This record gives sequence, structure tokens and C-alpha cells, in this order.
Amino acid sequence: MGFFVLIPARLASTRLPGKPLADIGGVPMVVRVAQRAAASGADQVVVAADDERIVAACSRFGVTALITRSDHASGSDRLAEACALLRLDGEQVVVNVQGDEPLIDPALIRRCAELLEQRPDCVMSTAAHAIVRLDDYLDPNIVKVVLDASGDAMYFSRAPIPWQRDGGHAGRPALPEPAPLRHVGLYAYRASFLRSFPSLPPADLERAEALEQLRALWHGHRIAVCVTTDAPGTGVDTREDLERVRALFR
Repeated sequence: MGFFVLIPARLASTRLPGKPLADIGGVPMVVRVAQRAAASGADQVVVAADDERIVAACSRFGVTALITRSDHASGSDRLAEACALLRLDGEQVVVNVQGDEPLIDPALIRRCAELLEQRPDCVMSTAAHAIVRLDDYLDPNIVKVVLDASGDAMYFSRAPIPWQRDGGHAGRPALPEPAPLRHVGLYAYRASFLRSFPSLPPADLERAEALEQLRALWHGHRIAVCVTTDAPGTGVDTREDLERVRALFR
């Protein structure tokens, strides 16, 4: 089985400006991500950038990068353009690895790609792991997913789902059994679906939850979910996240 990895990289960031070029042990963050992605065994890893400075930084480290429009509304739009530029279509599997995940597990990238290859009834695959802390379960910044009997996503939400009706001790919230699942923002797509995804009308649920993957479910598409036993490495959203990752690389 062969697959491609696309890494969307946008220079503007509200919380951490210039994030793709942030230095981690002498290497730009987006290059660190590309190096991890290459270890997955992908046929090709390509950074889809919105600024020539990102392309130049990738080039210095031997990472393939291409320039995409700077006015895309979402990462999916940027990836769809990259698919067109690379002439990826049909059943080719494309994995979207976020440009702020320098600790992404290469094995998980491959597992998502393999899962989609094994599930011709699905247009996407993604990943999840068990939530073991109540605070994470209740945190709206942590996206949860519930699965059906086939292991496909039924719904994604920022709310604590599934909800244990009777609660815990003294009426306080409690983790349901079996453990709820935290969604990991790693996606594999069939290239033809990825190219068409931005043209699908947005869903009301997508707007309410601010979760783009709900658009696929809303329109009747299936998303297979790879449940992993380990939580992924730290992503970089803030200056504090960046310092933690820098310390690990040191």
C-alpha cells in the first residue's frame, strides 16, 4: 500500500505568529513534522504552504514544499488545492498531518492510512484514544468522538459524550464506562473526496461545534476511527507548548 502525506502550513497564527518556522533544536517546526511524517513510510511528504518563506525553509532541509493560496478559509481547502497541484485523485490515500505536531507518531500516521485502505466503504479515517481524566472529558477544547459497532464515527463533539445519565457520586459528573474517546486531529482521505470536500455545503452542526469533520458525517459519508492505546505527543498552540517541545528535543 502506498500513501501520501500533506502538511498544511500557514505563517499567520493568532497565538503564536510564525509558528511553522519556530526553531526547535536548530530546525524549523514544520521541517520537524515532515521528518516525522517521512518515517511513516509514506511515498511522498509535501508541505502545502501559504508563504514563500516556508517553502524556502523546507528547501534548505530537503523537504518538498509547494505554495498554495493565502486566502483559504480552512486547512482542508489548502489540502484540496495541493491535491490538484500534485494531480492526486481517485482512491489514492492522502494523510493530513498538522504542521504543529512535531512529536507525531510515524506509526500512527501509517495506521490511519492502512485503516482507510482496508475500508473501501469509508472516505476518511482518523484516530482516537481513551480519556482517563475527568477534567479532559469535561474540557470543551478537547474533542470527543463516539463510535458505532463497525468502529466508525457516529459524532464528534466538544461536549462530554457519551454522558452517563446517573452521574457519579453525590450527583457529580463521572467518566462513563467504557472510557470515552478523545479525537486526535489526524486524518486520512481518499484523494477524490478530499478534492471535493470544500465544495460540500457546510453543516449547521459543523458551525455550532466548530468541527469541520462533521460536514462529512452530515452529508452521509463514513469515517473509520483507529483507536490507539497511547496519547499523541504534544502539539504546539502556545509559547508554553513550544518551550515544552524544545525541552524534549534538547
